[in-house]
Amino acid sequence: MMSILKKLQERVTTTGIYVFFMCMVGLIVLLYTNHWSFLHYSTTEWVTIYSLLGAVLILEHFTFQLPPASNKQSMDSSVYLACIFVHGTEIAILILLFNVIIAAFRHTELSWWKHAVNFSIYALSIFVSSTVFELSGGTQGALNEDHFTSYLLALICYFTVNTITLGIYFYIAYKGSFNELKQAFLAESLLVYLCTLILSLVLTTLIYYNGILGLLLFLGLSMLLSHAFKQMFTMYREIEEKANTDRRTGLYNHSYFENTLEAELNISRSQNTPLSLALIDIDDFKKYNDHFGHLKGDQLLGFLGEFLKKETFGTHITVSRYGGEEFTLLMPDHTAEQAYEKVNAIRKRLNDSRYEGVEIFPHGCLSFSAGIAQSRIDIYDKSQLVDLADKALYYAKKQGKNIVHTHGSLNEVEREVDLGQDIRDLEQQLNLFLYKDINTFKHSKRVFRYAADMSDVLQLGPKDKRRFLLGALIHDIGKLEIPWNILNKKEKLSSEEWRMVQAHVMWGKRIVEANERFIDLVPFVELHHERYDGGGYPFGFKGEQIPRLCRMLTIIDSFDAMTTERPYQPTKTFEEAIEELRTCSGSQFDPELTAIFIQYIQHKQPAFTQSIEAGL
Repeated sequence: MMSILKKLQERVTTTGIYVFFMCMVGLIVLLYTNHWSFLHYSTTEWVTIYSLLGAVLILEHFTFQLPPASNKQSMDSSVYLACIFVHGTEIAILILLFNVIIAAFRHTELSWWKHAVNFSIYALSIFVSSTVFELSGGTQGALNEDHFTSYLLALICYFTVNTITLGIYFYIAYKGSFNELKQAFLAESLLVYLCTLILSLVLTTLIYYNGILGLLLFLGLSMLLSHAFKQMFTMYREIEEKANTDRRTGLYNHSYFENTLEAELNISRSQNTPLSLALIDIDDFKKYNDHFGHLKGDQLLGFLGEFLKKETFGTHITVSRYGGEEFTLLMPDHTAEQAYEKVNAIRKRLNDSRYEGVEIFPHGCLSFSAGIAQSRIDIYDKSQLVDLADKALYYAKKQGKNIVHTHGSLNEVEREVDLGQDIRDLEQQLNLFLYKDINTFKHSKRVFRYAADMSDVLQLGPKDKRRFLLGALIHDIGKLEIPWNILNKKEKLSSEEWRMVQAHVMWGKRIVEANERFIDLVPFVELHHERYDGGGYPFGFKGEQIPRLCRMLTIIDSFDAMTTERPYQPTKTFEEAIEELRTCSGSQFDPELTAIFIQYIQHKQPAFTQSIEAGL
């Protein structure tokens, strides 16, 4: 924080020095060029001055923009240059001074020093241009073709001084890069200044020979050119928008995303600022498409597009359709943790959004899975960041969908613990929950990960660790035998229905016993609903009658059930679940193991907050 404040203070100090310097330059130019001749001007001369001042004000009003950038331009400089060529420096500076005074009254929201700096920059440009014009042999009056070099040098000097002084100001005040300044003040302005050169020479001739009539003709021509430039810019923007917009969703398309990603990566590397990418995939979109047809599927894509635009409105987040049912959120100045908080909040609000036909989804609501990756210093190509986000998305899908996962943030036990074929075989059975009760599938995955960490906390040997991990993974397998309408019922269960739910431990035991290789997992399946005080089921075992690791599984199973997020239903917070464990310690849970688990979970809270909030 101190370094940021120090840099800000240095920037303010540097800007102040530049402002003071430019104001002094402007004052010197004003005093040097002012010979008090205006005290003796005739009525005709004052009419000319007021007419030229009016022309400047009109041209400043008719600003325009040139593609591809959007910096506003005007042709008022042609009036100052023509005034130099016909009437001299003093009148040009006088017109500029009147214009700045009027602007100060019209734009009171701007600080006085901004008007002063604006006057100084243009006064210096006029003075240098006029001096070079005279030194190179130029004479005031009618356009002289023999002195074309003088006119050209005057414009070059005007352009150079104006560009450098404005460029230095923007670099100091806004810390833009030199490449940005080059684009803003050279590439964009060059065409305008070429037009200014030609128009200033045209105006010189019109003013000298035709007076006010010539000035009116010039204004008509300039306003038509300004209108033409404005129309050209509008057409460019319309074409650009169509080229960069996805028709189905109204979001930016894949090409725009790739270009923006590359630009943001460059900014992130050069300015050492965080950048995160979220890759989003609509869960079970193909199922919705097959059930309702492609037209309804397109409408769902459009709905999600509008939803994401609304959720990111007013931020610097760029939302794009990546392809198919995939979307991207490009998040400048977001760390992975900040990106997770934002995307997960969006996911939760989508879960609670009503939409026609959501009952066919396994979660019973609209949902998406998301993978998040943060740019690192070793990421030098945009495809690397996309690949990391895609891997995180794949992991989120693998855990049962409707999850936001940050690359590298979780234990990801399946990759670290090599239980080989045992895990793969059990997961084949567990995958059946994807079609019947996805919440049980996800719950089993989460309990498995908790068990992996607790096996290290309890310092289990290889044999006990294998049993504990596989038992945690398969403990609810008996729920496959519970009818779907009971398993997913939101109302209170009847006595008969509750007995059927309780029977899942016995059904699970039979399923596990069918494979002799996993016979040692039976206690975890059969006893994970026993209570320490003897009030559990199916046997009512008490205390040490329940195997120690089964008592540990009961704690893990209950804690995850309390913190599991489901659409339209309240969820216990992290702290509330811990308090519930303490309250039930000695009754439902083994007090010693409860204390160990609470200590572990509090220590691991930063790493596990994401998974708990996301329902992992």
